[in-house]
Amino acid sequence: MVKFPEAVARLHHNVFVCKKCKAKMRTQMARILQKSVACRKCGSKVFRPIKSKQTK
Repeated sequence: MVKFPEAVARLHHNVFVCKKCKAKMRTQMARILQKSVACRKCGSKVFRPIKSKQTK
């Protein structure tokens, strides 16, 4: 299966996951580091980058 750079960027670029409720948010890395963005569902300010599957 071929990975297209455009598709990978669309699915994984600037996407973060809330550590508390697992909701996905699309925002900039600088806003995550400043903790100026809160989760829509639970209000938490703790996020992690989304994991991408590594297939061979």
